[in-house]
Amino acid sequence: MQNEIKNLLDISKQQMQQVNDIIIKNMQSDIVLIPELAGYLINSGGKRIRPMLVCASYGLFKDKQTDSNINHIPLYSACVEFIHTATLLHDDVVDESDLRRGKKTAHNIWGNQATVLVGDFLFSRAFQLMSNADNTEATKILADASSKLAEGEMLQLLTTNNLRTTKDEYVKMISSKTAVLFSASCKVGALLAGASEQDRQKLSNFGKNLGIAFQMIDDALDYLENNDEIDKNIGDDFKEGKITMPLLKVLQDGNDEEKKFLVRCIENMQQEEKDLKTMLQYINKYDAIQYTLNQALKYAELAKQSLTDFENNDYKIALIDAVDYAVKRAK
Repeated sequence: MQNEIKNLLDISKQQMQQVNDIIIKNMQSDIVLIPELAGYLINSGGKRIRPMLVCASYGLFKDKQTDSNINHIPLYSACVEFIHTATLLHDDVVDESDLRRGKKTAHNIWGNQATVLVGDFLFSRAFQLMSNADNTEATKILADASSKLAEGEMLQLLTTNNLRTTKDEYVKMISSKTAVLFSASCKVGALLAGASEQDRQKLSNFGKNLGIAFQMIDDALDYLENNDEIDKNIGDDFKEGKITMPLLKVLQDGNDEEKKFLVRCIENMQQEEKDLKTMLQYINKYDAIQYTLNQALKYAELAKQSLTDFENNDYKIALIDAVDYAVKRAK
């Protein structure tokens, strides 16, 4: 799938080299475990979509850019990646996940306490770096996003095992849990480029809808066998009782027997080894993967529409490619 985001990789290549340098430099600490644990996840093959979105959103307004903010782009991009990495470390502890990006999760190697504390370190380091940049508005965007991220994780905790969760509540949850950092990344890039408030909002909407589509596809991949894009065990969401779009489709269309199955497995968490196989059969029966893909495509189209008024340059093409990449992972 690297070819799907080649344009995004190309237009952000120079700045991303600076981003990587900032990340490596600022995850260092005299406490050896901090760079060891943080580096384990940071260097584990993540595509760094979010910092690249900062760079691409900045480039979209190249005619408005001022030299005063050019050095802030790699710095804020690195901060976005630190915030994202911190949430991954915390999420894996909360979810008791075994795999992340195809490798053992950090908490399975170093334990929950060390993993949570290093996540806290990365959050703190991000805001320490932003305070040095002295751009109050850009920092506020990421501070607000961090707060919403925490709310999104709490919403996921409240919806887990709750079959009364509605589709709207699910979308609200993933909007906070995932889409908010996509949105903030794009808005920060536009802000630092000197874009108008109206154009900043368009980029914010672009990022939000991209993030929603991205998370919906992630949720579909959890039930999609033989897919190279999955970076965790197939069926983890099911085993953890998470309410996602594919499961909501089965709940919506399933018969009484199938709904009783979901009550036992999801609400009561009384799962047997064979239950995942049964769930995958229901996913196929009700075409829940295609349904989820269709829902994601609606948000992908909304993301693209947010860019309609902008000039067709390399940066716009790269942003559109990012949308296509997000949804094609489940095809």
